[in-house]
Amino acid sequence: MFVQIALGSALLVTSVMIAGISFWILEWRLTRLRPWLTRAPHQPKLMVVLCVTALWVLVQMTVAVWMWALTFLALGVFETLEAAVYFALVAFTTLGFGDILLPIEWRLLGGMAAMNGLLNIGLVTAGMVETLRQLRLQQMAIMDRDT
Repeated sequence: MFVQIALGSALLVTSVMIAGISFWILEWRLTRLRPWLTRAPHQPKLMVVLCVTALWVLVQMTVAVWMWALTFLALGVFETLEAAVYFALVAFTTLGFGDILLPIEWRLLGGMAAMNGLLNIGLVTAGMVETLRQLRLQQMAIMDRDT
């Protein structure tokens, strides 16, 4: 039980750290593009940023799911990569179909993967909203200054 909790906690912290570092990179890149992003027309550029941040969310989720799947595979929990990725995705997104289950000795990891998914989805959603909010505030400040 303690091995599962320690391993799940390590995976969760690693996943959050990867998301945080990648958010810093995204923020740095958008900061460098600020002069272009704050020039008119604003709406098309907001859509570009929305699409880029949505892809960023997809990458974050994919990295975390693969991290869990490869761990399941390395532990011998699943015999195939497809089963490991499928279970990790279903657990991470909290769908919980129940068509593939973890062996009893590893079942706590399923709950921890789901908890990691909830946490990551919340974190990247907050990052996406904050990115769009900051951009819009900067665009509006430029518009107010020019009028």
